[in-house]
Amino acid sequence: MNATFRQLRLFLAFAEHLSVTAAARACHVTQPTASMQLRELADGIGMPLYEQVGKRLYLTAAGEALARTARAMMDEWTAFEQHMDGIQGMTRGRLRLSVVSTARYFVPRLLGTFCAAFPDIDIALEVLNRDGVLKRLRDNLDDLYIMSMPPGDLELERHAFLSNPLDVIASASHPLVGRERIALAELAPLRFILREKGSGTRLACDRHFKALGFRPDVRMELGSNEAIMQAVAASLGLGVISRHALGERPAEEHLVSLPVEGFPVQSNWWTLYRKGKKLSPVAAAFLHHLEHAGRAGKHS
Repeated sequence: MNATFRQLRLFLAFAEHLSVTAAARACHVTQPTASMQLRELADGIGMPLYEQVGKRLYLTAAGEALARTARAMMDEWTAFEQHMDGIQGMTRGRLRLSVVSTARYFVPRLLGTFCAAFPDIDIALEVLNRDGVLKRLRDNLDDLYIMSMPPGDLELERHAFLSNPLDVIASASHPLVGRERIALAELAPLRFILREKGSGTRLACDRHFKALGFRPDVRMELGSNEAIMQAVAASLGLGVISRHALGERPAEEHLVSLPVEGFPVQSNWWTLYRKGKKLSPVAAAFLHHLEHAGRAGKHS
């Protein structure tokens, strides 16, 4: 059974995109060349690596096993290359990072300071909803993952690095604006606009409301923080949103954080990776960078 690194890289690209054309494009080869390499790889293994059902391609059991093995081999080789660079006093390589959508409000800033310190590092950043990040985490596709509500069914290394307070927000013209203290019970007759079920913000919000014995009247469930802020600014209801998404000048968006009893919800942003995973030098450097930035934020 023979396979080249080039074939394995091509197959990993195919496994990610489930498209021969997309894999060829990602590996900078022609589509006929990609098809031939994948066919030779399957012939060498002696089993089909993918199959077509309807108009879609799917990995076979052999393909899934090969993807896991090839990914582990490539990770080891990348770590070796970065280790050799470290011996020579160089820090370069590629950082693969997946983050939930709300993290896009602060992760680019952290990446900016990291890249300023290590200008030879390339970044591959995926910004997805929580389910999308969880899928990549389960498949071990990236070096690190950032979210506010880690799953409980996986063995993970978890590093809290930044607080993630959730505030109740209202339109600047709402009758409750200006109050110094608002009892949570006063919000019972009011409508709420919340993130979709399954999002980290919604999970934290539902857990908090349940602990307080409060059942919000949910008028809308929206899939983005921007949509919630626009709906709240239009006086369609109250929202619960991460302070990172709200930004530093909510008044410019016609929004106000309300001083509601039991709020803000206190949660954290976490950096995650699978337990037992050996971090590449680049990933370890970024993890250290996040922890340092988090400590600096606490004291600023």
